[in-house]
Amino acid sequence: MLADVDRLTDRAVDDIRAHSGTYAADAPVTRDDLWEICRDNLLRALEDFGGLAPTGGDFERAARETGRRRAEQGVPLDTVLQAYRRGGRVLWQVMAEHLRARAGREADSRDVELDMASGVWETIDRYSVAMADEYRLAQLELQSRQDTRRVALFEALLDGRADDPAVASAAAAALGVPACDRYVVVVAAQDPAAPPHPAPVLEARGMWSFWRPRSGRYAGIVRLPRRDTPAGGPAAGPRGSADPAAHALLDVLRELTGATAGISPEFERLSHAGRALRLAEQTLRTLPAGSGEAAAFDDRLAQVLLSGRSDIAERIVTVHLGPVLATGGERAALLTTLRVWLDHGCSAARAAELLYCHRNTVLNRIGRIAELTGRSSESGEARLGWALALRALPYAGLGDSPEPAAGEYEVDGT
Repeated sequence: MLADVDRLTDRAVDDIRAHSGTYAADAPVTRDDLWEICRDNLLRALEDFGGLAPTGGDFERAARETGRRRAEQGVPLDTVLQAYRRGGRVLWQVMAEHLRARAGREADSRDVELDMASGVWETIDRYSVAMADEYRLAQLELQSRQDTRRVALFEALLDGRADDPAVASAAAAALGVPACDRYVVVVAAQDPAAPPHPAPVLEARGMWSFWRPRSGRYAGIVRLPRRDTPAGGPAAGPRGSADPAAHALLDVLRELTGATAGISPEFERLSHAGRALRLAEQTLRTLPAGSGEAAAFDDRLAQVLLSGRSDIAERIVTVHLGPVLATGGERAALLTTLRVWLDHGCSAARAAELLYCHRNTVLNRIGRIAELTGRSSESGEARLGWALALRALPYAGLGDSPEPAAGEYEVDGT
């Protein structure tokens, strides 16, 4: 049969293509490619089965080569195994035909056929295992190379090297997302109580993301679902009511990950990820370490500005709240009352509810602050100065603890 291996290969190739749409399509495996590798496999199988010396290395080399090549071409393993079964079936058919047609056929040829069938399928099974093992190994190597490339291109995006359209296009292809869509960058602190990164949690909420550790933190690009915005309508910010997806991102980070995280403004082009990373990092720096709080850049503009200039922050605090800080025992109650009062529309009644004290207590404290600072509590300029000073406190280097999160007001009022 070795002398007729080319005809055997033609028959096997025709049978495989007749039973597989993948091979019949000529892509990614052409007929010539299939014919060449089928011939090699059949030749080695015949030599192996016949106990002949191999003419091209060890018997299973062709099977391993098949596995590696098909993995690199992206042909599913099940499809390749089916082709091996079809090839084995053709090999057995040709062997059986040869036995039945030979001259001087003996009476026990039926037993010979059965014995040969067992041997053929044992050989095909062994070749299939060798092929599958090499296929999986090649797949792991390919995945490793793809992961390395994906990480390198992700780093190129964050380093601002994607101004080159070729880099941006390659990064989009490697990450499997469009070059233009709705994106934000999130930088999360590696809090001990938080998961390594939020990708699984975000994926469960329908948000694609890709994360890598970076300078003691996790940096990620998150793709937000498209929103239905009327043509010409304003783009909502991360907390905008017209943008539930971005608002949902904040909620997921806060409630389900426990990570302290800063979120950049939304951007459309992946090539803008480097600038977005810097803004997300600036946002994170305004949050108390280990707080588990997540915030968007647009919601922390004053803090971002103040955190970068401690000298200006200190001056704002001194000018607008210096006398209040000098009151000693009164200071904590006065500052907390002022913060709650400002955060709730300067409503004494609402502030009293949150602080568990009488409305007159709130009014008395605000009056005391006005007296100490020499500013009227009815003045918009005074209120702005007080609000800025409160936000500047954590960055002024005056030994005050960072500003409290919403809902953490605790004052013993009367």
